[in-house]
Amino acid sequence: MSSNQENLNHHQSWPTRSLILVVLVFLLLAIVTILLTAPFAAILGPGTYALAGAAHGLFAFFLLIVSTIALYLAFRLFTNRIKAFPDLQLISTVISVLSFIAICFGNWIYIPYRAATSNSPKAYFLANMPEVHRVFFEFKEYIALFTLPLSVAAAFILWRYGKELLERRDLRNLVSLLLLLHFICFTIAFGLGAAVTKLRPI
Repeated sequence: MSSNQENLNHHQSWPTRSLILVVLVFLLLAIVTILLTAPFAAILGPGTYALAGAAHGLFAFFLLIVSTIALYLAFRLFTNRIKAFPDLQLISTVISVLSFIAICFGNWIYIPYRAATSNSPKAYFLANMPEVHRVFFEFKEYIALFTLPLSVAAAFILWRYGKELLERRDLRNLVSLLLLLHFICFTIAFGLGAAVTKLRPI
């Protein structure tokens, strides 16, 4: 048996249902923990945009979990030791969808953040801590947008080339890099968003 055939036999897929089950268990535990430790009204908070803010935070949290799994599988792909190639295809699609949804809700809650009023978060930061808006928030707002094209590009390559990709080091490295950059952009945006929210809730 040739080395290529042995390599292909090594790339056996983990059960996709098992991976989905693990993700669902993580999400269920997170949701139960949140609901048990805070009243639902306190989670949403007051205001017209409370639901959009809660949805944005929830989908961002989901994306954090799934992106971490994608990063691990990307590392396995980079080292050419991946056993769950179909799962990586699925995960890349999931993070693309979650990125799109999180960005949509994020743009929605930018409306009150940037409102032309004296008590909006933007006005507050510019008056008291201008560097928070001009550096941290502006950087966070735009770097978060990169998560979508990065994840979509990775998913497209994974589905377009399929297991042929396992025999092409250039494509493996490219997909791994795209998923790494997605994780970096997302975690920076996630951390800065959480920090800004603590400093001045919308």
